[in-house]
Amino acid sequence: MATLETTFAGLKLKNPIIVSSSGLTDSAAKNQKLAAAGAGAIVLKSLFEEQIMMEADWMGDPNMYPEGSDYLVGYIRQHKLGEYLNLIKESKQLCDIPVIASINCYQDADWIDFAKQIEEAGADALEVNILALQTDVQYTYGSFEQRHIDILSHIKKTVKIPVIMKLGDNLTNPIALIDQLYANGAAAVVLFNRFYQPDIHIEKLTQISGSIFSNEADLAKALRWIGIASASVGKLDYAASGGIHSPEGVVKAILAGASAVEICSVLYQNSYSVISEYTRFLDSWMERQGMKNINQFKGILNVNDPKGVNTFERTQFLKYFSSHS
Repeated sequence: MATLETTFAGLKLKNPIIVSSSGLTDSAAKNQKLAAAGAGAIVLKSLFEEQIMMEADWMGDPNMYPEGSDYLVGYIRQHKLGEYLNLIKESKQLCDIPVIASINCYQDADWIDFAKQIEEAGADALEVNILALQTDVQYTYGSFEQRHIDILSHIKKTVKIPVIMKLGDNLTNPIALIDQLYANGAAAVVLFNRFYQPDIHIEKLTQISGSIFSNEADLAKALRWIGIASASVGKLDYAASGGIHSPEGVVKAILAGASAVEICSVLYQNSYSVISEYTRFLDSWMERQGMKNINQFKGILNVNDPKGVNTFERTQFLKYFSSHS
């Protein structure tokens, strides 16, 4: 009989289905239901650096003396952190699966030292999201990628739990960055984070929010880069995020080299029963293919040939070339 167990970022998961950071995971009660529904792990709703700083600005007084302003910012940070630490502790009490904390940041600041308190609260791992658009005309090439490395290095100095880096898809060379993240202690990488999508209302002449959910076509990006990266930098784990809207998508991600997948939109659009549907399909597929465990087929499509050419990369190139010749 096949086993669905997998290892991701050093954590043992009963199956590769991880519920990603979102409003679905912002309370211990919700997390308990997700665990009962069969999730392999959960990523708690992120603690946002930008939200903390915006709230501090809203409450601040421009005429306040500097010491008072600093105290206010510090108070808001600690208050938000306290709420988050309680979420970790309560979720750990109610859930029998790994609970992964999440912070969303865009600068290497002192507040990242919160990571130590997150570890002490009982989080099994920490996922770090560095999601930002680079729009400065005076931008220095490579500085955004270096920021990832600096933040990771800072956090690794304070915690012993696994650190997972969730990357956006706006990188020049994800492979080079992933290699440096591994060298600086990352246990796993999640590909990819999702920007909020913009749209425009042409009658009201205003900017509005676009679709907030991913779609099945989004999976192609993760398949491409996990396939290439896991062959080139194979000593850390990968998870696919964005576009997992069918149980077949789980199988595809693992074949490309992922140890797990993160799902969110499909849960919002359906119900928690999706989790058991996915695991039943995975079990059935593995039985049909004669696979006894995840490792038997993880990454079998991403090997390098003797000349060092990646199968995933070459296959895509040949298909593109033949269709445009």
